[in-house]
Amino acid sequence: MTETLTEIQEMYKDVTPNVTLVFNFDSSGTLKTQIQEGADCDVFISAAPKQMNQLDAQGGEENSEGLDFVDSATRLNLLENKVILAVPEENPKGVETFDQLAELLKSGEIMLAMGNSDVPVGQYTQKIFSYYRIDEAAVATHLTYGSNVKEVTTQVSEAAVDCGIIYATDAHSANLTVVDSATAEMCGQVIYPAAVLKGDKEDAAQDFLAYLQTDAAMTVFESVGFSAA
Repeated sequence: MTETLTEIQEMYKDVTPNVTLVFNFDSSGTLKTQIQEGADCDVFISAAPKQMNQLDAQGGEENSEGLDFVDSATRLNLLENKVILAVPEENPKGVETFDQLAELLKSGEIMLAMGNSDVPVGQYTQKIFSYYRIDEAAVATHLTYGSNVKEVTTQVSEAAVDCGIIYATDAHSANLTVVDSATAEMCGQVIYPAAVLKGDKEDAAQDFLAYLQTDAAMTVFESVGFSAA
């Protein structure tokens, strides 16, 4: 999202020069907390529905705190990503598939980087563990964590681990080798919802959200591996 939205920011200046876009990039869990604690925010894009639901009065059971920050009428599924298995240069442990990764983890022969449990990429990884009946606590000595997907990506890029579970888009941006993609059966679809937040800039925020759905913006998103949801 960092690379694509930064590019779209420049494009949007030509379309709406009187609007200044200011971005805050972090894990969806951190952004959710910042919004909840009063951070100035007009549009929220989450890497999973959970964090959006937690802020949406119509978010169902996941909105356990009764939060009401989202203009529910503006909410949409903006993008879809893929959860992938990435390896460092030259793939020293020869990891090729999620099936193989599961066996190597269970036998303690590999180090895997993953996201923390409070961020979407970590939650998708936990679903993959459940699919393969991997006990996270039992393999804890063979796991390292990142507080967001960028930290996990960096660990793989620097060969601090043997492989990592990240998004296809982050692997693209870091020029990492992708050896396998998780199926929807393994972890569900990777949907990025977006919505305008309640406040005094809702009209301008809705205009920007509409622009993100245009062919011009989608071309930028698709260039790094996203697809329209």
